[in-house]
Amino acid sequence: MDIITHIIDFILHIDKHLLEIVNDYKTWTYLILFLIIFVETGVVVMPFLPGDSLLFAAGMLAAQPNELNIGLMILILLVAAVGGDSLNYAIGKRFGMRLTQFKLFGKQVIKDEQIQKTHSFYEKYGSKTIVIARFVPIVRTLAPFVGGIGKMNYGTFITYNIIGGFLWVVGITLAGYFLGNIPIVRDNFSKVVLLIIAVSILPIVFEVAKEKFKKKKEA
Repeated sequence: MDIITHIIDFILHIDKHLLEIVNDYKTWTYLILFLIIFVETGVVVMPFLPGDSLLFAAGMLAAQPNELNIGLMILILLVAAVGGDSLNYAIGKRFGMRLTQFKLFGKQVIKDEQIQKTHSFYEKYGSKTIVIARFVPIVRTLAPFVGGIGKMNYGTFITYNIIGGFLWVVGITLAGYFLGNIPIVRDNFSKVVLLIIAVSILPIVFEVAKEKFKKKKEA
């Protein structure tokens, strides 16, 4: 329970935590940010790590006088995002559904319904799922894994991986860079994070609602 509490606190107050990291580790902050994004996108059992909010907060901090450079940060985070998805694809292709039975603290980390939702995204959007999933928490981590399980052509995968990674990293990081220091955004950052999360999960909510409506109609 303490782990979950710490994760929630980190996500909601990620701006303050990142500021502490920058003050304590200076340019090593780039490596820390790289590792968080790489693990969040590349390790299929880590979908709960912050993604969108981290990028926004990192962009916001880069706009302030400190050790961070926005151009270098975007480049490093882009490499992390593309590399993470590529690793996740390879894991899915190599180990497949065996990993879906992995348990942490006695609980199944990758739930069957999460895999099913990701399959639904593929059925609707095809290969473009790799791009769209970048902006959807959990699906973002599972999409390349499921693509690997389904033996998606790697040339197709890496193309959409790079496009999606570029749009995700550049778009959200620059949004934080240009909007993060507006007083109303800076002073209500935890609410902004909740808004980012809410907007990110809207596609999942929409798909679930549509599926329920469809089943109800068929019944």
